[in-house]
Order: sequence, then structure tokens, then C-alpha cells
Amino acid sequence: MAGSVFLWEGVMKFVFANQGVGRFTKLGFPFPGATADLVATIEIVGGVLLLAGLQTRLVGLVFVGEMIVAVLSTKISMFLGTSPLPLPPVPPQTGFWAVLHEVRSEFAQMFVSLFLVVEGPGRLSLDAWRKRSERRGRVVATTR
Repeated sequence: MAGSVFLWEGVMKFVFANQGVGRFTKLGFPFPGATADLVATIEIVGGVLLLAGLQTRLVGLVFVGEMIVAVLSTKISMFLGTSPLPLPPVPPQTGFWAVLHEVRSEFAQMFVSLFLVVEGPGRLSLDAWRKRSERRGRVVATTR
């Protein structure tokens, strides 16, 4: 269900400006509007592909990279107490413990994506179905 998390995160970037262009503006990304649209589109398309089990390893690799950028661009400044983003509502708000608490979602998404890169798609995925179909096609072609 990792695909659903990325899918909804992408949709939220379009629906709620503070999650998309507003967040990238505060973080100092160049071209925050275009960056937000690109990231949201990648999350929506990639999320749908993961839900379908299509191009699983490639999409997983893209999402591992995205999560690394997300962690580096948001958690270092939180650790240092210089984050341009709103602080967590309750202590700890900065420093090591704040980062450990706030990074849990990104770590979960990153490691699930890494798992998909390493293990590949499940047996009910479209990737697996395509592979089975290709094998059947080769067996039929070699028996004629």
C-alpha cells in the first residue's frame, strides 16, 4: 500500500497550496511552483504504478531518491533549529529527538520503497503477470 501513501501525498500538493508550492517556497527550492507540480505528478503517477505493481523497482528507486531529498531538505534544519517550516506542536521541537520523531514517515516510505527495489513486485502485480505471459509466449513459440 506504499503506492497509496505517495498517491495521496501527491494529490495533497495540488489541492493544498501549503503542502505544495508553499512548502517548496519556504524551503528555498528554485522554481517552487514547477518543483511542487513535478514532485506531485511523480508521486501521483508513481503511486498509481506501485498500486498496480507496474515498473515496481524503477518507481521504488525514484521514491527512495525523493525521500532522501525530503529528509535532507527538512530534517537538517530542524536539527539545527533553523527550519523555515512550522515546528512540531509539542516538544521536542528542534534537535536530535525532534528529528527522530518527525522523520518516521519519511523513513517508513524510504525503506518500503527500498524493499520494493530489492525484492521487486509481488506475484499479484502487473509486472509478475507480464513476466508470466512472456514465459508462456516463449514456451509456445519453442514448442512449435
